[in-house]
Amino acid sequence: MSPQMIDRLSAAFLDTLLMVSASAGVAVLAGIPLAVVLVTSGPGGVFPAPRLNRVLGALVNGFRAVPFIVLLVALIPFTRLVTGTTIGVWAAVVPLSISATPFFARIAEVSLREVDPGLIEAAQSIGASRWHIVRHVLLPEALPGIIGGFTITVVSMIGASAMAGAVGAGGLGDVAIRYGYQRFDTTVMVAVIVILVALVSVVQVTGDRAVRRLRAR
Repeated sequence: MSPQMIDRLSAAFLDTLLMVSASAGVAVLAGIPLAVVLVTSGPGGVFPAPRLNRVLGALVNGFRAVPFIVLLVALIPFTRLVTGTTIGVWAAVVPLSISATPFFARIAEVSLREVDPGLIEAAQSIGASRWHIVRHVLLPEALPGIIGGFTITVVSMIGASAMAGAVGAGGLGDVAIRYGYQRFDTTVMVAVIVILVALVSVVQVTGDRAVRRLRAR
């Protein structure tokens, strides 16, 4: 492999890291509050709001039902409005974030719903406020599951970022298509696959370790 191709792979790897990191940050900042609202506004929640729960649930399910490649194309006008362009790393962050947020929100919601109801009842019995219950009971108890769900989300985003790269977002997907597939260069394709597998493995191992440490506490 030529030095130029190594440089391209290095730059593409950094672009992929930037895409995934920025999108993951948005997914966390938006997904956890969304999950909390879905749980607390549902039946038996501490802030019952059936209409809000149904509307949010429908929106989340709607975005989750759309394949990423379709969402990527459908959001082109919105992406251009937000970033001023439809190509490049930051243009990919918009659809990646919008795709990952409802996915992560549903996983976090499941973790929050698995919190022992007895803990919530105990907190209510001693006069804890509803916000106190959310902050000091629901979120801490669900944190291992949320971290595990975030790990799954990041892994799926790595794959989605490669797909986005195939349509002009840059990153490893772009290198794989332009310099591997279109030029019939198997070496480049294998190199991209190895990098992606290594990246996913590092994310998964790191997430698993974090979950084990939290559960050990």
